[in-house]
Amino acid sequence: MNLMKHYRWYFVISLLVIVPGLISLGFNGVPLGVDFTGGSLLDVSFSSNQVVTTQEVEAALLPYESFRFESVRSLGNNQFSLRFDQMELSQKDAALATLSNIAPASEQQFATVGPTFSSELLTKTLTAVLIAAICIVLYVWRQFSDLQFGVSALLAMLHDTVVLVGSYSMLSLVLPLQVDTLFVTAVLTTLSFSVHDTIVVFDRIRELQRSHTRAPMHELVGVAVLETLGRSLNNSLTIIIMLLSLVLLGGESIFGFALALLIGAITGTYSSTFTAAPLLIEWERWKKRPTAAGRGRSMVDKTR
Repeated sequence: MNLMKHYRWYFVISLLVIVPGLISLGFNGVPLGVDFTGGSLLDVSFSSNQVVTTQEVEAALLPYESFRFESVRSLGNNQFSLRFDQMELSQKDAALATLSNIAPASEQQFATVGPTFSSELLTKTLTAVLIAAICIVLYVWRQFSDLQFGVSALLAMLHDTVVLVGSYSMLSLVLPLQVDTLFVTAVLTTLSFSVHDTIVVFDRIRELQRSHTRAPMHELVGVAVLETLGRSLNNSLTIIIMLLSLVLLGGESIFGFALALLIGAITGTYSSTFTAAPLLIEWERWKKRPTAAGRGRSMVDKTR
């Protein structure tokens, strides 16, 4: 049984997930949190036995333009996270007083992020992801002494990042999701998880190359994938089950973070076996493809 016999179908499956995500990113973007856009966050708790809804909170704050109210997100148990444009302490106190007209409200947390800090954080975030990717490529390249292993690992990580961000963009249309520093943590965790499984597969391919020097790459990769697939699935399923429990039962405050990790764990498991490994086959096929000059010489030789 060779799982790599029709390896290009795995690229088609990836495209079926990536393309809708890219379309969603193009039209809707991603909902950036206050960490990246600047503004104020106010977490409030209503101490009354009366159940307060997000609609009631919006109706209480929207008429007052001085609050510069933007959005509200339920945290469960009569707790809400309110997002404002830049807000002074006096405005925060006035907003709490207004919310107390619904039911007794108390402040749980208040934070303000300035535009300078938010733009600096975005720059540092992108820099951190880029540095991590470069270091991983260089490490894989050095360990396997072959550039194709490093590039294949990089493309697999890029695949995971695009799938995660695109999926988050699509899900944000129906779920209260925001891209914040926790999401960045989930992206970096996904990269490390993906490359860990990828290295396991690559290491088995390298061992088979040493013992079967004349075997074609697609056969070696097929055997390596089949031998490591059980280990990868067993390892990943334990993580996926735990993350699924957090998504379903963890509460609103960590829902977005747990969901991002869950998507990352699933796509990381897939890409290490069905993206990174097929890329090695495709790389090897293109390396052995005769150049135009070579084909020309061969044709000349045949005519002599």
